[in-house]
Amino acid sequence: MSCYLVRKQSPVYLCTFEAQVSQAQSTPHFMKRLFTTGNSPFQFNLATLLLRIGFGALMIPSHGYAKLIHFSEKKDTFMNFMGLGSTFSLSLTIFAELFCSILIILGLFTRLATIPLIITVLVILGIHDWEIFGEHELVPAFLAGYLAILLLGPGKYSLDALIGSKYK
Repeated sequence: MSCYLVRKQSPVYLCTFEAQVSQAQSTPHFMKRLFTTGNSPFQFNLATLLLRIGFGALMIPSHGYAKLIHFSEKKDTFMNFMGLGSTFSLSLTIFAELFCSILIILGLFTRLATIPLIITVLVILGIHDWEIFGEHELVPAFLAGYLAILLLGPGKYSLDALIGSKYK
């Protein structure tokens, strides 16, 4: 900080903060990018692609596909959701966890495909007394991911965007 005497009759000083200004100007570019709240369209579309692939692929092997493989064993013992019957409830769960996950990965009917998955995750949370921390802590993570996909949409790198671009 530097101060200069401007008037001698009644002392008035002019002070500048040269050191701080020059320090702000020398801030590295990566630091500015690290603390920015904006993003480019490429970053947004890449993030939506990663969300879709990540949450879609995580649901398929140990949930949807595993239930499909063991359908005959589980169809009589699966929960009876809203009186629909255990076989039909299992079929709806397989549809959500396997086929809707595939649609999300492809980016086809993305927002529509997230709705059965969100319902499935909410039912699972309800079965486990809405326990979001503990043994079933991955369930709320799936809920957060599917809600993000529902709100953000499929992004540019999706079949939805490809189909939508033909109708513009």
